[in-house]
Amino acid sequence: MEILLAEKAGFCFGVKRAFELTQEAASTNHAGPISVLGPLIHNPQAIEMLEKLGVTTVMDLDHVSEGTLIIRCHGVAPNLIEQAKDKGLAVIDATCPFVRRAIRLADTLSTERYQVVIVGDPDHPEVIAINGATKNQATIVKEPGDVGKMEVHRHVGILAQTTQTLQNLQACVAELLKRSQEVRVYNTICTATSERQAAALSLAQQVDVMLVVGGRNSANTRRLVEICKDVNTVVYHIEIAEEIESGWFENVDKVGITAGASTPSWIIEGVLDRMSELNKELDTLQEENAQVEETEKQEETTEAPQEEKQEAPVEQQLADYESSFVDLQAGEIIEGRVEEVGPDEVMVDISYKFEGTIPTKEVGPGKLEKGDQIHVYVAKVEDDTVILSKRRADRELAWSKLQDAYETGQTIEAVVKERVKGGLLVDVGVRGFIPASHVDMGYVDDLDKYVKENAKFTLKVIELDRAKNNVVLSRKQVLEEEYEKAKETIYEELNEGDIVQGVVRRLTDFGAFVDIGNGVEGLLHVSEMSWGRVRHPKDVVAVDDTIDVMILKLEPERERISLGLKQTKPDPWTNIGGRYSVDQIVQGEITRIVDFGAFVQLEDGVEGLVHISQLADYHVTRPEDVVTTGEKVKVKILNIDEGAHRIGLSLRDAQENTKKQQEEIYQEQTDNGNVKIGDVVGDLSSLFNQSEE
Repeated sequence: MEILLAEKAGFCFGVKRAFELTQEAASTNHAGPISVLGPLIHNPQAIEMLEKLGVTTVMDLDHVSEGTLIIRCHGVAPNLIEQAKDKGLAVIDATCPFVRRAIRLADTLSTERYQVVIVGDPDHPEVIAINGATKNQATIVKEPGDVGKMEVHRHVGILAQTTQTLQNLQACVAELLKRSQEVRVYNTICTATSERQAAALSLAQQVDVMLVVGGRNSANTRRLVEICKDVNTVVYHIEIAEEIESGWFENVDKVGITAGASTPSWIIEGVLDRMSELNKELDTLQEENAQVEETEKQEETTEAPQEEKQEAPVEQQLADYESSFVDLQAGEIIEGRVEEVGPDEVMVDISYKFEGTIPTKEVGPGKLEKGDQIHVYVAKVEDDTVILSKRRADRELAWSKLQDAYETGQTIEAVVKERVKGGLLVDVGVRGFIPASHVDMGYVDDLDKYVKENAKFTLKVIELDRAKNNVVLSRKQVLEEEYEKAKETIYEELNEGDIVQGVVRRLTDFGAFVDIGNGVEGLLHVSEMSWGRVRHPKDVVAVDDTIDVMILKLEPERERISLGLKQTKPDPWTNIGGRYSVDQIVQGEITRIVDFGAFVQLEDGVEGLVHISQLADYHVTRPEDVVTTGEKVKVKILNIDEGAHRIGLSLRDAQENTKKQQEEIYQEQTDNGNVKIGDVVGDLSSLFNQSEE
C-alpha cells in the first residue's frame, strides 16, 4: 500500500506564528497569567498542549483582570484590543496577517461609507472579527444565493473569509455587480489556503482513500474534507492517529494524507508513523497467507527487502513533509519576522529550515526591532544561507503598489519632503513628483508651507514609468473628486432651512463665501448677515471664522447655495410691540440720511424712519441740515408695523413734547412762587454790554 502526503499540509504561516508566539510567551515567564481570547487555533490537541504550559483559554474579556492576553490568529474587533489595553493587560497580537489585512480593509471601507459585504460563515470567529471593524454593520453572505436576499447599496466593498474558495467569492461578486453602482473587490483569501486545497484535490484524484487530519471544529479542515469528497474518493476525517482503523484499507493500493492549517506537525508525523506500522502489518499478513509453506529462512529473506521497501515511501513522505516549508526562490518577496538585530546583519524568521540574513546595507531606511513583521526580497538561496534585502523588497512593493494604484485609480498617501522647481517631491517608497498645478484645486503661491508643515497628502498616480524612474502624482484630482462627492452629498442630504457649520474662506464687498464641507462653498450675502444694517462683511465675520449658517436656497442646476447668518439668531422684531408703544419717547442713533428723511436705530436690528416732514416744526429742504449721521436723538413713536418691520418716528413731536414738559415744569414752579427774576428777564449783563457799545 503506497502512502502519499499532500505537498501542502499542516500549519500555515499565520497559525505557526500564533502558536510560536504563545509558546514563547509561556516559556519567558510573562508577569501574571497568560490567557488567550478564544481557542488559539482549532485543534484540541494543540490547545491541550498549551494548557499544560499554563496558557488559559477564556471566552470573554471580563474573565481577564491581569497578566498577558494573546489575541488568537482569527483576530478580534479592534475595540476589544483597546479595551484590553485600557484594563492594563499586556497584549500579544497573534492575528494572522491575512486576517489583519481583511480587518483593516473592512475598517477603511466602513469609514469611506461603503457597504461592507463579507463572503463567509457568520458564526466563524474570523468573520466576527472582520465585522467588528465595521461596528457590526457588515452584510455576511455564505453563497451567491444569499446576495439576492440582501439589500444592496450603491457603493459596495467585498471581502472574503480567508478559508473561502475563489470560485465562491467570484460567484458572489458576479451577483453583486448586477445590482450595485460601484463594487470594490478585495481578494482576502489566504494563499496558503488555496494552495492547500489545490494540493488536496490533486492528491484525492490519485488515491483510493484520503485521510484528512485536523480538528473537527476547524473550518478549513472541514473544507478539505468536502473538496476530497467532490471527486468521489473515500474520505475519513480524523483528529489523531489513534482513530485510524485497519479495516479502512482492505484492497486499497494508495492512501493520501492531508492536514488542515491548524494541525501541528507532530500529529501529522504520528499519522504517518501509524500508517507505516499498519502498512507493515498488512504486508506481513499477506506474506503469511501467500507463503505458508515456505521455510522460516525464506520468509525472512523475502520479508526483509519488503519491509525495507515499504518503509522507504514513509521516510520519503516525512522528508517531503519537511520540504513543504522549504520552497524559496531567488527573486520572490516573502514575509518574515525579525528575530535578532545585530550590528552587521538582521536575522529574520521566514518559515524556512533556518533563518534568513539581511546585511545592514540592505535594511534600508527606518529602524528594525525584534518581533517586527517585514517583507523581504530573496536575493540568494544556498544550502545553508538565505540572503535577504528589505530595501529591495520595499522598493519592489512600492512599485507594485504604485502600479496597482495607477491601474485601478485608487489613492495613496505620502508626506511632502522637498520643494523643487515646478512642484513638490514626496516619498512613496520611491521618489514621486507633484507638479505645482496639481497641488491644489486653485493656484498656490507658497509651496514651501507644505514642506514646513510636513504635509500629508492623499494622491492619485497620473503618470508612471519605471524604466525612467518617473512617478507623477496629483492631489488636485483627489480634491476634485472629494468636492464632487461632497456636492452630491450636500444636494442630496441637506434641505432648505437646515443649519450647518461652515468656515469663512473669502470676503467680498457684497458678502462672504463659506465652506460648508470639503470645499463646497455657499454665499452669505451681506444682507443676510445681521438683522441690523451692515456696512461691510468684515464688520461681522473674518476669514477662517467658524460659524453656523442656515441653508436659504439650494440650486443644484446652477451649483449655487445661498446662506443666512442672521436666521440662526433671534429676530429682534419678534414681540416688538411688547417693547415699544405708540407715543413713546425713545432715544436712538441716526444711521442713515436719505432724501426723504433719516433712519434711526433703536437697538441692534431695529430701525425706524423719521420722515422729512417729521424732522422739525418748519419746512425742511435737506434732512442733513437738521441731523447728522451718528447723532444721538430723542424721537417719538408714531406707528408700529411688526409684520412689515417698520416703525414711524417723529423728531419734531419729541422736541415739542420736550418743550411742553418744560413749560409745565415752569408753570408749576410759578404757581409755587419759586420763579426768580432771572428766569423771566434772562441774563441782564448782556444788555449792559450792548448799551456800552
